[in-house]
Amino acid sequence: MDGVALIVSQVLNGLQLGSIYALVALGYTMVYGIILLLNFAHGDIIMAGAYILWIVLAQLGLNPVVAMLLSVAGCTLLGVVIDKVAYAPLRNAPRLSVLITAIGVSYFLENGAQLIFGADAKVVPSFAPVSSIQVGGLSLSFVALITVLVTAISTVVLTFLVQKTKLGKAMRAVSEDMGAARLMGVNVNNTITFTFAVGSALAGIGAILYVMAYPQATPTMGMMLGTKAFVAAVLGGIGSIPGAVVGAMLVGFSEVFVSAIGLSVWRDAVVFLLLIIVLIVRPTGIFGRTMSEKV
Repeated sequence: MDGVALIVSQVLNGLQLGSIYALVALGYTMVYGIILLLNFAHGDIIMAGAYILWIVLAQLGLNPVVAMLLSVAGCTLLGVVIDKVAYAPLRNAPRLSVLITAIGVSYFLENGAQLIFGADAKVVPSFAPVSSIQVGGLSLSFVALITVLVTAISTVVLTFLVQKTKLGKAMRAVSEDMGAARLMGVNVNNTITFTFAVGSALAGIGAILYVMAYPQATPTMGMMLGTKAFVAAVLGGIGSIPGAVVGAMLVGFSEVFVSAIGLSVWRDAVVFLLLIIVLIVRPTGIFGRTMSEKV
């Protein structure tokens, strides 16, 4: 039974880690799918969500439900503000200019957080109701189970939003041809802002789940998390919702496997090695499709 428990525990760890990456990767892939922007500030929105949790729980002592709602709302608002202030004025600018701006926004958020909160890690009080639950003689992490469940629900809701709603149709129209969508009456700027809002809300949910597993907030916590989520999005085929989830699971399980065999020092390197291998075999990613540009 010990061997079975160990295998189940490692699988659950891989699902948990992959689920967190998936929520972040979905934000990357949505924004890229709409305006072909690699929003490198996306990981730092998770950092902002973690600090909101710390402020509400540790400093204000409010209810965890209030803290989670404020974290998601704060991340959503931050994503919209970033779009309106930094990206909207550059809608018609060269793609490189927007990319450099995204990197600048990321550094601005990280250094701003360090200036306000300091460079030391802030411990977020635990707000999970229980540590584990018993299923068939196995002790399973409650945080891991809720992380997988929330990610699955978020993915289903997002897929429904994109495929079945009027706003989702507008998002797909802007993604296919922004000019034609504008001629058909689609408000392109509002659609893009809505995309940022949804992606940032997912980042807020990711912040909650991440802090439940790793209860601390630091100014640079979003850097590696965002980078690995970006790798996951590219692995799966950036612009594809199922691809983001599959890529995130590959990244999560590769990290857990490497750690399980005693090579945890290599867990970051293996992620990028996996990216190199997949891109050599299939440059568009697992679910990606070749994009053709009109000239």
